[in-house]
Amino acid sequence: MNVGEAIVKRRSIQDFDPNHTMTQAEIHELIQASILSPSAFNIQHWRFVHVSDAELRQQMRNIAWNQAQVTDASALIMVCMDIKAWDKQPERYCANTPKERQEGVIAATRGTYANNEQLQRDEAFRSASLASMTLILKAQEMGYESCALGGFDFDKAAEIIQLPDDHAICMMITLGKALNPAFPRAGQLPVEDVLFINTF
Repeated sequence: MNVGEAIVKRRSIQDFDPNHTMTQAEIHELIQASILSPSAFNIQHWRFVHVSDAELRQQMRNIAWNQAQVTDASALIMVCMDIKAWDKQPERYCANTPKERQEGVIAATRGTYANNEQLQRDEAFRSASLASMTLILKAQEMGYESCALGGFDFDKAAEIIQLPDDHAICMMITLGKALNPAFPRAGQLPVEDVLFINTF
């Protein structure tokens, strides 16, 4: 399956086969693909929590409007982000660049984000969202359906997974084998309504 096919075939599935399981190797493969996503200054804000414990999954379902997919899906991935990643050993993010460039990259990284908390958060969301889409498309290639969710109590979810204070949750992603196909697409806006050339 090529990328174009994965984009077309990807749908948000809500009815998953509760008897299907994914292996840890498959989860690792998904995350390995996700961490190749782009991020500003290569900061890689994304952090993933694979919620596999049945009791924790039920707790997540309780705070997600009792959506069955939260417990029935083969995997539940909480896509989180380290908002302060820009200031945590930034030399890691340019370790493979020439030494003469590293100091400049580190200075630029800190100079960009140091006094702008809104930008820190925005950048983390951009990075984590890009990684989420990579994960979803990789899952499609692997034969798995998915659904990206924002319909849950973010604060309570953070408590359940013991999220550090300087982190935030981007989204929840359920993955697995579909029991039922998705409904027909509800209606995509035509390209002419969303593409502008040079200006609005």
